[in-house]
Amino acid sequence: QVQLVESGGGLVHPGGSLRLSCAASGFDFRNYVMNWYRQAPGKERELVASISVTGAVLKYADSVKGRFTISRDNAKNTVYLQMNSLKPEDTAVYYCNLNRGCDYWGQGTQVTVSS
Repeated sequence: QVQLVESGGGLVHPGGSLRLSCAASGFDFRNYVMNWYRQAPGKERELVASISVTGAVLKYADSVKGRFTISRDNAKNTVYLQMNSLKPEDTAVYYCNLNRGCDYWGQGTQVTVSS
């Protein structure tokens, strides 16, 4: 079955960096677009970034352009989200997502940006 396992979250000061990873299994990873979403307290889940099967970036949310970088390693079945210049408003639970007819989600990883 599909499994998505996120890691790399934590507490970071404003201006800091984190790298999130999502290890995927149970499907042919190299053939699917992968996404990162986030959900802040009291807000709807929003799309942060999407990446094509070949590694081309499909989309960044306007709020993260120039600061976040999505990438993937098809040999490792892993998608990454490098987050730089973090702001308090980036605080959220970050989720890895696969849409294969229906949505599959990981358990999420908490990112907290605070001084």
